[in-house]
Amino acid sequence: MDLAANNEPLVSVKNISFSFGSTKVLEDINLSITQGDFLAVIGPNGSGKSTLVKIILRIYEPGNGSIVLLGEDLKNFEQWDKIGYVPQKATNIDPFFPVSVREVVGMGLLSKKSFPRFLLRRDEKIIDQALEQVDLKDFKSRRIGELSGGQQQRVFIARAIVNQPSLLFLDEPTTGVDAETQERFYSMLGTLNQAHQITIVLITHDLGILNKHVNKIACLNQRLVFHGMHDDFCNSELVQELLRGEHHLVCHRH
Repeated sequence: MDLAANNEPLVSVKNISFSFGSTKVLEDINLSITQGDFLAVIGPNGSGKSTLVKIILRIYEPGNGSIVLLGEDLKNFEQWDKIGYVPQKATNIDPFFPVSVREVVGMGLLSKKSFPRFLLRRDEKIIDQALEQVDLKDFKSRRIGELSGGQQQRVFIARAIVNQPSLLFLDEPTTGVDAETQERFYSMLGTLNQAHQITIVLITHDLGILNKHVNKIACLNQRLVFHGMHDDFCNSELVQELLRGEHHLVCHRH
């Protein structure tokens, strides 16, 4: 199904609620993600940002509501090779673990293969293309633990995009990384979004990213406080109150 031609969203979330035991995490969430979006999901700690993404990825089961993913009801969805996901703490790797950059990226191809699952010669070109997109082709044979934190992040991005997904989800990908590395990382995401037409959903606490590459914002605080365009976000009084004076960080495009 050509969702773009039919003006259909890639993701449609309707009336989703979720609780951990007696603790309510999300309540009556409705939002859509359309092709070409670079959506930042923001909000205070415990606001349900990661939980919402995990519900969309069918890691968690919602208490009620429905989700349509790439035109299919989430309960029946099987096209997981079209979805890239980089979770929190993806780069917490034992530096002595004997796996190469090539092997890490190649793992992203195995989900499409039948048993026995192993990489073929034609897969090498696909791996090279993914590493080239994140500017790490020359590191293909290096052990993953030898790379810096920022480089490791880019390897996991390459693994997430090696199947040329329609959607890429990232959960706090720059935690613990210095500001210069963050800037390069976000510029790379902007290129993936603009030049390679990958729709991106980014959970972040880094409000500075909203200045350059993000075009839409979803602000959560158990409920959906705001969902829309960047400029409209800047003019929202509710958001100004929620961010407690930090609003100026996101209201000036560079």
